[in-house]
Formats: sequence, C-alpha cells, structure tokens
Amino acid sequence: MRNVTLVLEDGTKFHGKSFGYEAPVAGEVVFNTAMMGYPESLTDPSYAGQLMTLTYPLVGNYGVPPFSIEENGLPTFMESDKIYASAIIVADYSEEYSHWNAVESLAEWLKREHVPGITGIDTRELTKVLREHGVMMGKIIFDDEPDNIPTAEYAGVNFVDKVSCKEIVRYNEGAGKKVVLVDCGVKANIIRCLINRGCEVIRVPWNYDYTDMEFDGLFLANGPGDPDMCEEAVKIIQKQMSRSDKPICGICMGNQLLAKAAGAHIYKLKYGHRSHNQPVRMVGTEKCFVTSQNHGYAVVSDSLPESAGKVSHINGNDKTCEGVMYTNAPAFTVQFHPEACGGPHDTAYLFDKFISLMEENKKCR
Repeated sequence: MRNVTLVLEDGTKFHGKSFGYEAPVAGEVVFNTAMMGYPESLTDPSYAGQLMTLTYPLVGNYGVPPFSIEENGLPTFMESDKIYASAIIVADYSEEYSHWNAVESLAEWLKREHVPGITGIDTRELTKVLREHGVMMGKIIFDDEPDNIPTAEYAGVNFVDKVSCKEIVRYNEGAGKKVVLVDCGVKANIIRCLINRGCEVIRVPWNYDYTDMEFDGLFLANGPGDPDMCEEAVKIIQKQMSRSDKPICGICMGNQLLAKAAGAHIYKLKYGHRSHNQPVRMVGTEKCFVTSQNHGYAVVSDSLPESAGKVSHINGNDKTCEGVMYTNAPAFTVQFHPEACGGPHDTAYLFDKFISLMEENKKCR
C-alpha cells in the first residue's frame, strides 16, 4: 500500500494508505454515517464529484456482490451502472471479506473501476473538521508523487447533466399506469419500486420536455450537485403544471426542483445529510420516521408561497425542510429516500400514495 495524503482546502492533512486505484483525485469531501451499504452508496449517482468518507470504522468485510442485471434491465445489487463517487475514505479497510453473495473485494472493485480508496484515516476526526468548518474541497495526493496534484471544480458544475441518461429508456412497457421519470441521477431502486407497483416507467433526460407525452404521473428523481444548475428542468415542470393536473412525486433533488418551480429558494447545508438514520417528523403529528438521506442542499421552508403548498416533514436534528405537500396541484415531495436501499423502509408507503393519486386522478377524468 502506497502512502497517500488527504489535503483539505483549509490546509488540514490526513495521512493514510492507498487500497484502491492508484491515481490522485480531487473533489468535495463529504461524510456518510451509515453502518453498511457501501456498494449502494458508491453507485449512487448523487455522490458524483465527491470524496466519500465513511464514519463507520470497519469497511470491506463483506466484499462486493456481482454486477448482475435483472430482466427489467436494472442492476440487482447496485444503484446504477458504475461507481459515481470520486473516491472512498475509510478508517480500517478489511482485506479479508466473507459473505455468501460476494464475488470480489472492495479493493478489487475500486481498481477495476479506477476509483481511489484510502485507509488508515481517522474518519471521525475528519468528520469533526467537516462539521466545524463545513463541507470542503479536498485532494488525495500520493506521497511519492508530490508534484502530481489533481484539480477539480464542484461549484458551478452541472453534475445532473453528467449523470442523467441521454435518451429515453422504458421499463415494464405495457403496464397499467405510465410514469414519466425525470432522471437527475436516479437510483435503480426508485425505478424498481415503481415497476413492482405495476407502473410502466418512461425515464427521460433531466432537461427533456415531456409535456406533450401521454402519461399518468410525473416522478422527479434524486441527483447530485446544486439544483440551481437545473433551471431547464424547473421551467419544464412549471410548463407541465400550467397545462395539466397530473400527479407529481419527487425525491431528494426532485423535492428541490418542484419547490423551485413553485417559487421557493434553495440553500446549501453546512455539511449535508448523508446517512441511514436521519430522524424526520411529519408536521402536525408526533409521528417520526427513520430515513436514508444523501443531499447537500435544502429548501428554504419559509420561502415556499402559501398558495403553493406547505412543509409536510421536518428534520428532527436541524429542523430543515424534509418534504412539501402541494395545495395547488396533486403533488408531494420528500427530501429523504423512501426506496432506501440500503437503509430503513419506514417510508416506502409513499410510493403507494403516489399510485393512489394517479388512480384517483384517472377516476376524475
């Protein structure tokens, strides 16, 4: 293992060993407090451009599952077609793995997909630095190549455009309810949850104008980066809402895009929400859910016009907006991930709610 150094933009350094692909890399350094699920997290397109730090100390002990594709065209054990995180940072990488479904080690997978990995880092201390200062840019430099310094830009980059599909993809063709899914960086399990509920899913690029298409419901998917870079998507959403009252559901980035279309503002969180244990309370009740989340931006709660809707869920830790129920349209969105793979399944019922909205909408026509 070669010696490497993680250098944060404020000059803070963390020294460790390389166990992945041996190439310097730069990106936004973020932390994830989940205890498991690194295959799903690494393949989540929402991590594009980021150096993912895992606070759980032991990583790699259950290896990596096979990259198999189901009949519906979705990967069985991953959330997309490849690793999207720019690097992974862990405290203790387990070279030996044991799991009935593992076919290779985490190191072998990282090397095959050209993704660096660092071990031996005090990830809890790194997390404290990020919590105090806020998310920072960082560089992973190999100590024996001190002049090979990578550069990366994060602010101002439209990562949604980088990860979205480039043409229409259809799943479960001929099913009863047609759902147009706007791909901002969608996780495979979101599509699977819709397919399993009898929907035909029409996956379109993030800036595709779907307003003249025939469909029963609109689904706005998750994705990476700054939602303010997606003005094309916002304008198309506004166009759709002005022409039709078809049901709309959104997750994560989808929550932010629909809120922007309704007139709300977005801001960047100090260090984001990336974990499988974020507490979320349903407004007006004592009902609380354990949720999986991965985002660095949030909706400014009091910027949402009263005529458009109201905040439906809030985060139990920092009281940020976790969902919106719209009153001017049959629409609702959440900031967390009800498909949660891996993660808790507390809020999977929201997919059923979306299906019910489409059925009710059809009856009224």
